[in-house]
Amino acid sequence: MAVYFVTGTDTDAGKTLVTSGLLALARREGLTTLGLKPVASGCEPTAAGLRNIDALTLQAQSMPAPPYASVNPFAYAPAIAPHLAARRAGEVPTLDALVECTAAALADDRNLTLIEGAGGWRVPLNDSEDLAGLARRLELPVILVVGLKLGCLSHARLTAEAVRADGLDLAGWVGNLVDSGFAEDVALYRDNQATLERCLEAPCLGVVPRLAGESPDARADTAANYLKLPSTHSQPSAPRPASARDRV
Repeated sequence: MAVYFVTGTDTDAGKTLVTSGLLALARREGLTTLGLKPVASGCEPTAAGLRNIDALTLQAQSMPAPPYASVNPFAYAPAIAPHLAARRAGEVPTLDALVECTAAALADDRNLTLIEGAGGWRVPLNDSEDLAGLARRLELPVILVVGLKLGCLSHARLTAEAVRADGLDLAGWVGNLVDSGFAEDVALYRDNQATLERCLEAPCLGVVPRLAGESPDARADTAANYLKLPSTHSQPSAPRPASARDRV
């Protein structure tokens, strides 16, 4: 079982597009898949309860299909930072609760499981913990989604440094073109990509162009054409238990 945590350089960097694209690619190769979005804000009320479009997208790319509650156990309506959305709902999500829910989902062994974070690496979970703590507790390798736009070089390098400072491996990165103007100067675009490849010191798993006017499932399938799966040499056999340092 290979499990990765997917983070981004910022909100709207394209984490869900890339995560769903990698899951779609794995499905093409006959692998069983699972996409998790443990914490999501910006959820819509439905007859079945709160539902988040990103979590639904990951659920659709998971095979066999898991129940929604396994994909997104912490769902909040306001489209704001998760800890603030939870506060408005009168809740305080904790890493202990998050690890427990995620561990239950991971018990359903799949060839590839991707756990998508919310926002960037340091997004708060509550007043004293951040969502990156989930990756630390499970000691997961990280896939970084870089939203390709002006300023992305610094954002990407800072995120990669933070991931490694937390003692985790950067298994790879994916560029996602969020600003179409960023690629208008082809030579400059290539120079930026070369800088990322040099500075991030991790394999590039692909660069996804702007994909517009498609359903989430269609976008995932199209994104898969521009991606490759992480090397099996960097995949752990299973998440390791939390260390004593992480329990402090």
